[in-house]
Amino acid sequence: MHSVETFEFTAELWEWDAQGGWFFVTLPPDLSEDVRFDAGPPRGFGSVRVEVTVGSTTWRTSVFPSNETGSFVLPVKKAVRRAEGIDAGDPVAVSLTLVDAAP
Repeated sequence: MHSVETFEFTAELWEWDAQGGWFFVTLPPDLSEDVRFDAGPPRGFGSVRVEVTVGSTTWRTSVFPSNETGSFVLPVKKAVRRAEGIDAGDPVAVSLTLVDAAP
């Protein structure tokens, strides 16, 4: 049986210039490699389903591969940013667990 691994990291919150209103955190490159390896076959757009905790807020979403960075990016919705008092440029401590880990 495959154990579910939780990844923890801190990264800067940034706003996507191409589409106003979308905010992301970029996963560190070594963590992105672990996610690729542990996630099993990719879903649509290469996404990987995850459960994320930032501060006291936990939600389910997906991380997406970024051609610009070569890493996965994690979208951080407005409700989370508001609840946790974070904005673009702020460091964000993230706890991330794969929902569909490979067996």
